[in-house]
Amino acid sequence: MLVSGAAGRMGQAVVAAVSAAGDMQVVARADPSLLPGGDAYPDVSSALGARPDVAVDFTRPDVVFDNARQYLDEGVHGVIGTTGLSEDQLAKLGQLAGDGSANLVVAPNFAIGALLMMRFAAEAARYMPRVEIIELHHDRKLDAPSGTALRTAGMIEGEVPIHSVRLPGLVAHHEVILGGAGETLTIRHDSLSRESFMPGVVLAVRRVGSRPGLTVGIEPLLFDDE
Repeated sequence: MLVSGAAGRMGQAVVAAVSAAGDMQVVARADPSLLPGGDAYPDVSSALGARPDVAVDFTRPDVVFDNARQYLDEGVHGVIGTTGLSEDQLAKLGQLAGDGSANLVVAPNFAIGALLMMRFAAEAARYMPRVEIIELHHDRKLDAPSGTALRTAGMIEGEVPIHSVRLPGLVAHHEVILGGAGETLTIRHDSLSRESFMPGVVLAVRRVGSRPGLTVGIEPLLFDDE
């Protein structure tokens, strides 16, 4: 497996989680800040020479599209956790995945609790007239609103305002507030450490090869019995 963005905090957590799993192995780590040597490569193009089966990407919004296209062009399955892809870019990647031999999973959030939050919020919004979302992340997160907030809003009918907060000390937090006559309902998920995302990442790595084309979100992997 290739981990792209391996020197970042999410990338380091992915490397640790994969190393702890008994059925997968990191054969390449790609990041511009890594010193080349061993399994370390300065960029995705050179790292693909290690011939990984799957690439996990936690990089930057400005490079993720080109990275994902390289994975698919090289026949490497991709698990994309980097947010910021536009709808047009996602459509192009879906076409590439559908036409080629490699599959792609693009997920705004890998935490199981966050997926449940989105499902619960979409269900509750059917019965409450107003909804707003507050998303709070660490101050190094580059995109706003978060991909999770956008996906949550997309699951709810009508226009849903999103408020973004970026502060040191935070990890990833999403709050959906629903309002009705004389009452409010709050559904909140907190990722207190990056470990919360790792079971979902490992699940996606294990299953991406059996999901033809493009899969958006890991809900179809987690709830595939529905």
